[in-house]
Amino acid sequence: MDNGLAREESAFINFRRYARDPKEHGFRWVDIKQLRFSAESVDDRGLLAALIGHEQFRDDYAGGGVLPDGPRHGPYWLRLITPDLYESISQEKALQILREWVDPLWDVPTELEADLQQEVFARVAAADGIYYLSELDDEATHDWGRVHDYFHEFVLVDRSAERITLIVAADD
Repeated sequence: MDNGLAREESAFINFRRYARDPKEHGFRWVDIKQLRFSAESVDDRGLLAALIGHEQFRDDYAGGGVLPDGPRHGPYWLRLITPDLYESISQEKALQILREWVDPLWDVPTELEADLQQEVFARVAAADGIYYLSELDDEATHDWGRVHDYFHEFVLVDRSAERITLIVAADD
């Protein structure tokens, strides 16, 4: 266990795999990381702090993977991310953000829709708490952090399953 969280499984959905034309939405993806916490764990803000301190959070999402001592998280400097930057949002709001990002103008292939339902939307529906990382200012953006066109980050807390799920949906 790292910071009271134990890494479980992860999933990666690359939209390119589903596109009929490789240029169509080829750089859009969703990364899902699940970690287990104990039933005695602290409140949600404490869980967010534990997640931020976990090595799995040190991922720049630009191909380098998790760097245990890395200074970046997505497009941001890790040192500037705190639990207070996460806004508690409803399931409806989370699904709206995700659906708009998936792109309502694109005829989403059936297989991609099924994978998104299983890996993302069902987890959102099961969550007791949903937290959304607001877009941070330029000061928080690291030296090459603008590689993502969109960067949506959700943290789902499912107390009955004793699981916290980090979902990053981005374009690069």
